Amino acid sequence: MRFADKLGMAWNSLLKRKLRTMLTILGVMIGVASIVTMMALAEGLNRQSMEMIEQYGGLRTIEVREGNGQNAQNSDASGASPSNDPTQYKLSDSTMETIKALDHVESVYPVLDFQAVIVSGPYHMTLYSGQAMPLEALRDMNWEFEEGGWPEEGDDLKFVFGNLVIEDFADSRDNIVYWNTGKPVDIDLMNSKMFTILDVQAYEAQKAAKSGSSGNTGSTESTGSTGTTDGQTGTSSSDQASGDGQQSTAPVVPKKYIIPTAGVLKGSLDDYMQYSWNTYCDLDALQRMYKKAFKNKVIPGQPAKKNGKPYKELFYSSINVIADEIDNVSELQTAIGDLGYQTSSNSEWIEQTRQQSQSQQAMLGGIGAVSLLVAAIGIANTMMMSIYERTKEIGVMKVIGCGLFDIQQMFLMEAGMIGFGGGITGLSLSFIICIIINKVTAAQTAVIPLWMYFASVVFAIIVSMAAGFAPSKRAMSLSALEAIRNN
Repeated sequence: MRFADKLGMAWNSLLKRKLRTMLTILGVMIGVASIVTMMALAEGLNRQSMEMIEQYGGLRTIEVREGNGQNAQNSDASGASPSNDPTQYKLSDSTMETIKALDHVESVYPVLDFQAVIVSGPYHMTLYSGQAMPLEALRDMNWEFEEGGWPEEGDDLKFVFGNLVIEDFADSRDNIVYWNTGKPVDIDLMNSKMFTILDVQAYEAQKAAKSGSSGNTGSTESTGSTGTTDGQTGTSSSDQASGDGQQSTAPVVPKKYIIPTAGVLKGSLDDYMQYSWNTYCDLDALQRMYKKAFKNKVIPGQPAKKNGKPYKELFYSSINVIADEIDNVSELQTAIGDLGYQTSSNSEWIEQTRQQSQSQQAMLGGIGAVSLLVAAIGIANTMMMSIYERTKEIGVMKVIGCGLFDIQQMFLMEAGMIGFGGGITGLSLSFIICIIINKVTAAQTAVIPLWMYFASVVFAIIVSMAAGFAPSKRAMSLSALEAIRNN
């Protein structure tokens, strides 16, 4: 018997019993829709977790910080490095070149943490969470802007503020901050005139000196000068009469700079992002500014030699290493740790998320599989009833020479058609359900993976044919003569 003949007979048999066929397909549809929807929910939760990890440092990012050589392969038995160079495990350009030479490294870029004080009228903010990076690395973040954008290559120093930085400003007159009133200060980060003090330590010393001398009586004469034209921090001195006749020297007066704002990152005061509390700038522009402001002096946050002089090279706060694949993160992190540096990544978090996602998919898929199991029982029942109703037809087919396997294939085709119809309609139903869920939650809570579109239909066909296997064997075992005599 030709394949087309068997297919046509199976199709005609299903059409003769339309109601029973539709009810059986309905059972398969519900089972497939249950499994696909449950798997889509698990996939959506997994992607949301991965997106959250991406926001908090990236899936393939390894953060490298200054080490002490304890994990270095060339360390001695005590765990200390045999070198007496205090900068051996600090992060510099040579460190970046060493890391770039390792396997599975896609890119490497430095990060320099910096501090500053920003003053605008009566308002001030001590910036503790500033980060300078190469412009290419900043642009690769793909962050959206509320106003402005990233500075251009070669621009003078410009700041990019997170959406919640405005909450850090305080009113110098009464020291009222956002957390006291729930209202941000009256500053436009893009357009307000703001002065930036890079020497935070000098600013704090001056502030403390003013606070300490505010209650003194008597007259004070002071002479001082602001910063010089080459950008060095200005100095101020005064001879102040005290009760015992001694003289004291006033603290250094830090120089103020006008640093424009390049942009403000997107978000309201209720939105928290990775960047919300941070201030960013171009690393090259900050280096140029530091060379002007601290010429021949130690830059704040940088180490000094034993004689108090600065090093010629700049040492970074951290180095971010991007692995070529997620699966290579752990191996690359271990290799960098063997060089003596401290490393951290989201690899453990990712692994936990993967395991949790697999457990969720197994659990939710198992719940949906119960519905498909019930549908499979319905298919077996439908096929068995069909055999009993077509006993004489089966006997005639055997008498005229139809092969046993042809008869079995015909019944399996019927079951497969039921599974195909149930799989297609079930997939369509689950697609609609996922759209509704995502609209209600206003997020990608349920996501059907591409492989699920094909796998769900194939799985429905396989389950249906498996359910029809026993009835088809029953049809093969019928005696032709008894089948013909059957009324």
